[in-house]
Amino acid sequence: MKYLSFILLLFTLIGCKKDEKTGETDKAVVKKESIVKEFGFVLNNFKVVHDTIQRGDTFGGILGKEGYDAAQIHAITEKIRDSFALRDIRIGKPYTLLKQKDSLNKLQLFVYQPDATSYYVVDLRDSIAKAYKKTRPITIKRRLICAEIEGSLSETLSEAGASPALAHELSEVYAWSIDFFKIQKGDKFAVAVNEKYIDGTKYAGLESIESSYFEYKGNRIYAFPFKKDPNARRVDYYDEEGKVLKSMFLKAPLKFSRISSRFSPRRFHPVQGRWKAHNGTDYAAPTGTPIMSTANGVVERAGYTAGNGNYVKIRHNSTYSTQYLHMSKILVRKGQRVSQGDIIGKVGSTGLATGPHVCYRFWKNGVQVDALKQKLPSSEPMNSKDKPRYMAYIAPLKKELDSISNIKFSK
Repeated sequence: MKYLSFILLLFTLIGCKKDEKTGETDKAVVKKESIVKEFGFVLNNFKVVHDTIQRGDTFGGILGKEGYDAAQIHAITEKIRDSFALRDIRIGKPYTLLKQKDSLNKLQLFVYQPDATSYYVVDLRDSIAKAYKKTRPITIKRRLICAEIEGSLSETLSEAGASPALAHELSEVYAWSIDFFKIQKGDKFAVAVNEKYIDGTKYAGLESIESSYFEYKGNRIYAFPFKKDPNARRVDYYDEEGKVLKSMFLKAPLKFSRISSRFSPRRFHPVQGRWKAHNGTDYAAPTGTPIMSTANGVVERAGYTAGNGNYVKIRHNSTYSTQYLHMSKILVRKGQRVSQGDIIGKVGSTGLATGPHVCYRFWKNGVQVDALKQKLPSSEPMNSKDKPRYMAYIAPLKKELDSISNIKFSK
């Protein structure tokens, strides 16, 4: 007993050791639980279950697993059907269950996230269920990126901490000026971008490109987005002199293809077995590959002939027309207005064709010519009345690009 008393006294002295400097007795430090907030709720107050929609999952099925019977599920879905499109729930999308923190584990709230910027809440805490949609606050941050090509454009941008989407956007902007499969180590670029962030921290995608330049084959090609009509939705890109970057025609009617036969005054026809002129360019591609209109225009003809198969002819203006042959499917009608890049049909082998391809024919002033040898016009030029406003707009942007490149590449 004497020994037990001594041990208890020793523990008491150790536990109540005083700080030599302050004379205060040490106290046990209790670490406070950090508060976690999301979806407008304090998650600490719930048992939280994160999951994703699997094949076969439905909102009713999820409620069923949580103990709701068929009558309750029907009543809930009827109450929220106008606030939450339950049929739009998609496989792979995340959802969160917030449950009571007790032995019952009763479901209190269901949260579904259709995308990174919004979420639906189904509140089951009262006898009358309710649903609503919330949008997360988006912050736009501006960033300047200046780099020298080391590998591909995507690799270089990734090294600079930029989104892969930026490589795609830049390739679209410069599609008529630069062959990005031929860029070389040492080519340079600078770009000013606006990026979206959720709650100011989580990257949510590219908002817009403000300005850029690309040094390609010794030339610096600038690109500035500009709306001739400030209220218009469409934006075109122009260089430092106000010349539009976009050409009137795409280089080809297919994105992924190879030229299988060129325009020729004399070619042996593989089906007819005789020598004759081939007044078009053949692009081989798998059946079903989308065929694009190479320029804005109006569908002049859409139909079938024994030789052409399914075909579409488009008049672009008083000078130019194009035709697309051997389609497996036509997706436009006569008189329909189309824009450059619109899908007008699918690759096939109808008519006189030995395999799937599109024969692309090109008319200039009513005469069929070789599309690959034409010096084609740019898109509609900037009106002289818009140029002063444009030049004033791009002046500080160009100065900024030049300044950052001078700092970056003069080291």
